[in-house]
Formats: sequence, C-alpha cells, structure tokens
Amino acid sequence: LNKGDKIVTVSPSWGGAGDKDLLWRYKQGKKRLEDIFGLQVVEMENTLKGTDYIYAHPEKRAEDLMQAFSDKSINGIFACIGGSDSIRLLPYIDFEIITRNPKIFIGYSDSTVIHYMCLKAGVSSIYGPSVLVDFAENVTMSDYTVNWLKKTLFSTEIIGDIPQSEKWTSEFLPWEVGNKDIQRKFKVNNGYELLQGEGIVQGRLIGGCAEVMEFIKNTELFPKIDDFYGNILFIETSEEKPEPHFIEYWLRNYGAMGVLKRVNGIIFGKPKDETYYKEYKHAIIKVLAEYGREDLPVLYNLSFGHCEPKFCIPYGVMAQINCEQKTFSILESGVID
Repeated sequence: LNKGDKIVTVSPSWGGAGDKDLLWRYKQGKKRLEDIFGLQVVEMENTLKGTDYIYAHPEKRAEDLMQAFSDKSINGIFACIGGSDSIRLLPYIDFEIITRNPKIFIGYSDSTVIHYMCLKAGVSSIYGPSVLVDFAENVTMSDYTVNWLKKTLFSTEIIGDIPQSEKWTSEFLPWEVGNKDIQRKFKVNNGYELLQGEGIVQGRLIGGCAEVMEFIKNTELFPKIDDFYGNILFIETSEEKPEPHFIEYWLRNYGAMGVLKRVNGIIFGKPKDETYYKEYKHAIIKVLAEYGREDLPVLYNLSFGHCEPKFCIPYGVMAQINCEQKTFSILESGVID
C-alpha cells in the first residue's frame, strides 16, 4: 500500500460496525486509517447495514467481498471485525475473481475463513488488525501495531525479527462513547516462551484462530494435508477463552490428520487475558508427546490474535523460529509491488 491508496472496509461476519451505538467506534477507526496511514477509506454497499441485516444476508456480504476484489481502483480490503459465521459466505464465493485480482485482505479471528478463501484462490492475505478493535483503540493506536502494519503492508522489504510488544492488554471496556477517552490498562510482557524444540527451523506460515479453523475442516477451504508439509503453524484462541481440554481436542485432531508430523514448528499467540496461560502450555506439550513430536519447536506467548497490540502474519511467507534465541522472524516481505 501507499499513501493515497483507496481501501474498503467490509463486514464479512458480525455487522456491529453499522449499529447506531457503535458507529462512532467505526468512524474512529476509519479516521485513524486516513490520518495515520494516509489511506482513502470507503465502505462497501453493505458494510454499515448493521447486525440484523448482515446476519440475515450472507450473500450480500459475499457480494461486497467479490466486488471489492473485482474493483481495480481498490488496493486493500479491511475487515471491520470478526464474528462467528463468515463460513456462511462459502456458497457465494467466486474463487476465480480472487485469483484474477490479488490484493491485500486483512483481518483476524473469524476472518480466518476469508484467509482460507484467499489461500484456495492462490492469494496471500494478512492475519492482522481489524477496524473496530485495533484501528479504533481508545485514545490512540498502539505504536507497536502501527509499526508492524507499516512494515507489513507499506513496504516490500523483508519484515525480519519480530520482538514481543513491551506491554499488552486484553482489558474489556464496553464500546460506549463515554469510555472512548479512557486508556485501557496495560501490563508488562514477559517475553516469548520456548515450550520445546532446539536449533533453528523455517517454514511457510499457515494457521489462524483455533476455534474458527474448526469451521473449515472437511470443507473445500481446508488445505490438503500435504500442504502443511514443512510449514510453521500459527495458532491463537479467541475472546471466548476456550477451556484447556479444547486445545487438547483440536491438537489431537491435527495429530490424527497427520498435520503435526508434517509441520516444522508452531507459534502460539498470547491467550486472551492470559486466561489458562499455564494450562494451554501443558495441553500443547501433552498432545505433541502423544504423537511423538517432542522435538517440534513451539514458541509461545506471541503478540498476535486476540491481544493488543499485535503484529501481522502474512499467509504463505517464509518464517523462522530460533529456539536458542527464542526469536521469531519473517524472512520475506508481506506484500509485493
């Protein structure tokens, strides 16, 4: 992206951006996109039609997405927020349109589904900030989030080493106008944790929100098992803070499918509020041992997904875990000219 580029906002999942009580929050995020990044921001036809309409019309959401990809004047597509039913767009997606019109799509959480639509079409997309959450952050956007957005979306240079953010927050403040000038409380980060593994491993990035990955299993969106070969799997959990046994179930399923024996490493995002922080670690180590992968490098507590601030993860780019240094690096650019 460059300053002056036209980007659009979409509501592929939850339609809250258009609700009267949240419109101020959307406008705040839009203004940051304009002021901080110099982008020209427009809405698609249905972006702001509100929760009820958006829920009732998955075909209209898909229409917005297809038009956004088709329109040559649009350089990027930004998700307003996640939700839980982007999977309902699947019958209305024309993958050829995405293939013929590769451009930036960015979002996280339920946007995982849209990322796999892009992946099926042969297009790399960006697992990263959403309009209502990160761009509309109370008081000001995080410098960390802004920095990694600029490095990932506005530069064709190698992204490089991604250190953890110094501070983090998952504090819940209701999205009410009266709260907009209240800064959320931040806590000090304690660094990445190496759960297991040694040496240096590299692989192309694939993954998403753990709960949403469940929606796409056994659909045309889920990659062929051999497509996981040699990759680095990135996983994070949602604001629903799933109990640790769900981590076991999901990972055990990846083991049964043959994913765990094919990947070169795993990075795991900071759990929301650090709820079940230790329990998740135990669940990961336990299941990997069940499948004979005590050797698999796992770096834990990274700044992506349902924590703020966050960095961006471009699908399909080469990345590296250095077990000795406890570092994570992206070895390619996130975008191309």
